[in-house]
Amino acid sequence: MHNFLYYFWSSSLFDLVRVTSRRLAWASKTESIATMATEEDECMGSVKAQLAKLFEVSLKVTVPNEPDVEPLIAACTGKFGDYQCNNAMGLWSKIKGKGTQFRGPPAVGEAIKNNLPTSEMIESCSVAGPGFVNVVLSKSWMAKSIQKMLSEGIDTWAPMPPVKKAVVDFSSPNIAKEMHVGHLRSTIIGDTLARMLEFSKVEVLRRNHVGDWGTQFGMLIEFLFEKFPNFEDATETAIGDLQAFYKSSKQRFDADPAFKERAQQAVVRLQGGEDKYRRAWAQICEISRTEFHKVYKRLGVHLEEKGESFYNPYIPGVIEALTNQGLVEESQGARVIFIEGSNIPLIVVKSDGGFNYASTDMAALWYRLNEEKAEWIIYVTDVGQQQHFDMVFKAAKRAGWLPHSDSSYLKASHVGFGLVLGEDGKRFRTRNTEVVRLVDLLDEAKSRSKAALIERGKGEEWTEDEIESTAEAVGYGAVKYADLKNNRLTNYTFNFDQMLNDKGNTAVYLLYAHARICSIIRRSGKDVEELKNKGTLVLGHKDERDLGLHLLQFPEVVEEACTNLLPNVLCDYLYNLSEIFSKFYSNPECKVVGSDMETSRLLLCEATAVVMRKCFNLLGITPIYKI
Repeated sequence: MHNFLYYFWSSSLFDLVRVTSRRLAWASKTESIATMATEEDECMGSVKAQLAKLFEVSLKVTVPNEPDVEPLIAACTGKFGDYQCNNAMGLWSKIKGKGTQFRGPPAVGEAIKNNLPTSEMIESCSVAGPGFVNVVLSKSWMAKSIQKMLSEGIDTWAPMPPVKKAVVDFSSPNIAKEMHVGHLRSTIIGDTLARMLEFSKVEVLRRNHVGDWGTQFGMLIEFLFEKFPNFEDATETAIGDLQAFYKSSKQRFDADPAFKERAQQAVVRLQGGEDKYRRAWAQICEISRTEFHKVYKRLGVHLEEKGESFYNPYIPGVIEALTNQGLVEESQGARVIFIEGSNIPLIVVKSDGGFNYASTDMAALWYRLNEEKAEWIIYVTDVGQQQHFDMVFKAAKRAGWLPHSDSSYLKASHVGFGLVLGEDGKRFRTRNTEVVRLVDLLDEAKSRSKAALIERGKGEEWTEDEIESTAEAVGYGAVKYADLKNNRLTNYTFNFDQMLNDKGNTAVYLLYAHARICSIIRRSGKDVEELKNKGTLVLGHKDERDLGLHLLQFPEVVEEACTNLLPNVLCDYLYNLSEIFSKFYSNPECKVVGSDMETSRLLLCEATAVVMRKCFNLLGITPIYKI
């Protein structure tokens, strides 16, 4: 679907990188705080958001004549603290020359620090450089926050974005064409974005905008009639390889003028609603849908299909409304919308009177905004289509469907991604230059994963079901993670050996790390659920504290990944979590089982496992519990 306008690739990629690189703030403006958060509230959610509430109070006192100052809170990368407030310099540029009592940014920073309300979150504060207010979090508050998450569940750490309903349009294969590696990125990235938004309490409409309408269906229907006179008896088994069926029909279409003419008439009859042709079309769609479902089931991906045909009835009304607004103009026999800054118009009615991708996408956007009441519409396709969607979004802004600013909701976003490359640095294909079928790729990943398990001696230790389920979890997880860990805008090289390596930043390493944590807890012989209720978590050692701090940063990492629509942010966090845990566990001073601090450290192990599992869940990866 949407497989056109590739010649805009270079300029589109540059624009997309420029736009996406901007770090957008997701949290909505905090309402004015009359009273401080209760002790209960201070143990929930994003640390950054909770600190922002405290600093908002301080800023109101420090600069009462400067309304609506947003607290600028960031995690520290230096040795002076855990977080810092970075408002002093910006405030100084606003207030100098206004008769202020302050004599520079450091003084503003000192005042911000001194006006902070008392909170059990904060152990100490200091001011560094040009007024940066550094915050060291209280170890007891950190421990209590983690323990509260363990008792009440990881969902209490979900971000709360200022959007209630979103559409994520992803995967979008073409009917009668098998899903191939080119659909892999859209499916995996789209599913992860949907999962992160769903975790953040957003109602997500997962839309599969399949290519199920257009001129190719005349060709397919006529070929179906020819091969199967009783076409309704044609099944997936009878037709066989859909890709081969499509190719044969295309060859016939190109070589036989009489067949081509019948196919063109079949399109007219299909679009005119003739029953026989509609039934044949539905038959082809259903066979394709069955094939798609097999792939989605393996990937654990859920989608609701609303293809091109669904929006077709809405196109005339949408075009008429845009025409009445004076947006649609005649140009070289076609009807178009001129877009500011674009050297070509958006064609919404072709010169032959037919509709096209732009017609369908405008109708789909109208439907999603007006009928489905979505506040954020996210399109996951390759970077080559950035130009097209940019034009669609600008047309929608001209029509008044979307606000001109992208800083608030309603809004529409294009999530572009690069190519999957082979070892030769070219587009990933088989040796005979065919695109790689997605089902074959997944089979290979599982097969290699299973072979590795057998080589490790698991064939003697585990049941066949355990080997099969673990091979699937590791194999499919490896394929997903190898894609998601890269910034989606870049191309990446598909390499089974690298993605199935059990060392380095791979799903295999991370899944094994999780299994080892589970093994530590099992080896203790303790009931973790009982420990959650009766035990106490203490972050006494530096390595324990470092691990606790990283765990507490999980909500803001999910928030950042969602805001910028970048799953690799979550992958980076997960890999760093496993590394920080490894440092903690390998330190002899932090012995877990059999130590005086066993209960506390088992709780820290469990908290790490819980957060890792949620990361896996958001990435669409199935965790394993033993290895």
